[in-house]
Amino acid sequence: MNYNELPMRVAVGQVRELTDEIILYTKQMGIQDLQFNFFHGSPHVPGETHWEFMDLLRLRTRCEDAGLRLNSIENVPIKFYDKVMLGKPGRDEQIEHMRTTIRNMGRAGIPVFGYHFVVCGVWRTSTTAPGRAGAQVTAFDMELAQNAPLSFDRVYTDEEMWANYAYFIKAILPVAEEAGVILALHPDDPPVPSLGGVARIMRSFDAFKRAVEVIGPSPNHGLDFCVGSWSEMSPEECMQGLRYFAERGKIVYVHFRDVVGSVPKFREGFIGEGNLDMFQVMKTLWEAGFTGYVMDDHVPQMSNDGGWNSRSRAFANGQMTAMLDILQKGYVK
Repeated sequence: MNYNELPMRVAVGQVRELTDEIILYTKQMGIQDLQFNFFHGSPHVPGETHWEFMDLLRLRTRCEDAGLRLNSIENVPIKFYDKVMLGKPGRDEQIEHMRTTIRNMGRAGIPVFGYHFVVCGVWRTSTTAPGRAGAQVTAFDMELAQNAPLSFDRVYTDEEMWANYAYFIKAILPVAEEAGVILALHPDDPPVPSLGGVARIMRSFDAFKRAVEVIGPSPNHGLDFCVGSWSEMSPEECMQGLRYFAERGKIVYVHFRDVVGSVPKFREGFIGEGNLDMFQVMKTLWEAGFTGYVMDDHVPQMSNDGGWNSRSRAFANGQMTAMLDILQKGYVK
């Protein structure tokens, strides 16, 4: 599969385990493409420090044997590179493991590796905030989080985290280029200056310009453009970043979600009730010639839904499919 020759499309995202239920769900939705998220690991790829070639290959072939297409894997467990992000002793060993993972992804024919550079992970001050008609959503309020204790041994500044990021990307990008793997960087969520004493550097338009330029231009380094995380910055900054990076071919794939409100306080919600005109988001990507995929992400918990939120994901996938269909058929100029 040549990732760069595929059209703009919708994918089912945030899959941790490829069950028969998810295979059937994806096919009944009329979608061919899958994206996996292994932030918490996966029974398919069970490594403790890196991912092995045969595990990755069997995951890809299981998708293909089911008539599906594995577009990317997003995230490794934080323990794979926590010392890298904090600049601690042992980071070079972790970087070598990461290089092994990227080489094995290339050998296994998996074209995209999505990653983040936030050692504290996603922060929410509520996971049960009331959404539309009683749906539960996650929410963040900086006033509630600002007195959190240090997450690690001390405070880590912007300058330190930028230096650690430059050290990391300069070590792995040449390997990704050799392996034919595209790296896609996710924003910090929430995009605030610091949490738990650790600076969150991927939090603004200017930060992402710096991130993609830190090692010079490369077709193997781009963005996982999380619309929700960018909307958390502000609706205006989101649309500025979307246009800028899409027009330059730097968006690899898109988390198609939105939030209500922006930092310092916001909650998640359904497509269509947040800060943005989500059809305009899709149209901007289309007009820029984007050829990656858009996917569901952080969907609300609807009443009587299952653990994977399949009802809510079906709503998101239906919205995306309809929007893209309108653009592909030229109903809107």
